[in-house]
Amino acid sequence: MNNTNKIFRSINPFTQAIIAEHEVLTNGELARKLELSQSAFKYWRTTTFQERADKMKNLASIFRTNKEELGLLITNEMGKILPEAIAEVEKSAGNCDYYAENAQKMLKDKYYDTTFKSISVYDPMGAVFAIMPWNYPFWQVLRYAAPAIMAGNVTLLKHAPNVVGCAKAIENMFLEAGFPEGVFQQINIDIPQVESVIASDIVSGITLTGSEMAGSSVAALAGKYIKKSVMELGGSDAFIVLDDADLEKAATVATKSRMLNAGQACICAKRFIVTEKVADEFVALFANKIKALQQGNPLQSGIQMGPLARIDLAEKLSCQLKNSLQQGARMIVGGERDHCNFQPTLIDFVDANNIAFKEEIFGPLATIIRAKDENDAIVIANDHRYGLASAIWTEDRERAYALARKIEAGNVFVNSLVRSDSRIPFGGIKKSGYGRELSDIGIKEFMNMKSVIIE
Repeated sequence: MNNTNKIFRSINPFTQAIIAEHEVLTNGELARKLELSQSAFKYWRTTTFQERADKMKNLASIFRTNKEELGLLITNEMGKILPEAIAEVEKSAGNCDYYAENAQKMLKDKYYDTTFKSISVYDPMGAVFAIMPWNYPFWQVLRYAAPAIMAGNVTLLKHAPNVVGCAKAIENMFLEAGFPEGVFQQINIDIPQVESVIASDIVSGITLTGSEMAGSSVAALAGKYIKKSVMELGGSDAFIVLDDADLEKAATVATKSRMLNAGQACICAKRFIVTEKVADEFVALFANKIKALQQGNPLQSGIQMGPLARIDLAEKLSCQLKNSLQQGARMIVGGERDHCNFQPTLIDFVDANNIAFKEEIFGPLATIIRAKDENDAIVIANDHRYGLASAIWTEDRERAYALARKIEAGNVFVNSLVRSDSRIPFGGIKKSGYGRELSDIGIKEFMNMKSVIIE
């Protein structure tokens, strides 16, 4: 394939100005990147945890020192408001520190109680090929890269085409932190080149965060070439509000959960399932909080929500909203769009046949589904092809725990914002993917657990 003239463009979603253009690698350039990855792994796997930790701590420090500049880069490339962008950089730095401090303990040898000596040891697998999305351009990358690299692996990153500037910044900071060339590489490649990377014997594992469609295609290739893979895909998280919930607090957190990052997150509340007894009161509180949000230039002080990342995303959301209303949903707040700026929106009386229920809604559109009681709420929550995360709101903690056990999802939060945390395993079931990131579970996904038996 001749791809010497192919370019990716970074476009500011608020102004629509072209920020930068980035050339796609030729096949020859890509082959050299893969070779560099292989040679880097041969050395990196021999380093000690302390050597890796020192560099990872350096990286965390570089993130924090440059957080305003890096936050501005995120905002300009994908539209996140500046305070959220800076917070994302700080969270990424925290993940680097977490694995620098805990990787050795997480990967210590395990001894088994047998009549002979039996040990499980963890060996790094090699190069991890990552395909990452644009919505959290730093956090999504460091979420997998920090544990993988602390474990002795190396990585090749294919980032989303609209945040190549962020990808390049991350690679440069790895080098500045003292990591050898080739341990972390960002590769600008087009979709037809993905299979050649997965097919390469240099690549041992694949991790993808993205859409269900992308995950299905990449997982099929991983299976074809017998490569370990982790998939974090779509979500339509249930936010269940029961009769005894603190409605004021629930509505406050509901607004943040749905509208953070302009609603562009896999793991965030999307289906608000409210029992009939408190539905009217909750909707009124929720609507007032959504109305109060200040939307505009993401670099301007006081703005609480910026634009969607791309025009095509805003157009798709408009289509989903129009179809949902035609199918019986009722508009409560919002609904207007100006280019990438989509007004925070709330619709009510959505049911399981509505497109806003069935499809993933990736933007600032919240949907109310009314349930008869808690049992009906659980049925509604589970009646979906996605199973990433969910939330339950009730003052009865024992009741919440019993209901949480019935929820079909990778994560359940009680009276709390749905979120990811370095210390807690993260991932989904059903069409939301498989495998886990973060915690001690995530660092082991791309390790060879080798049993050593000595008679």
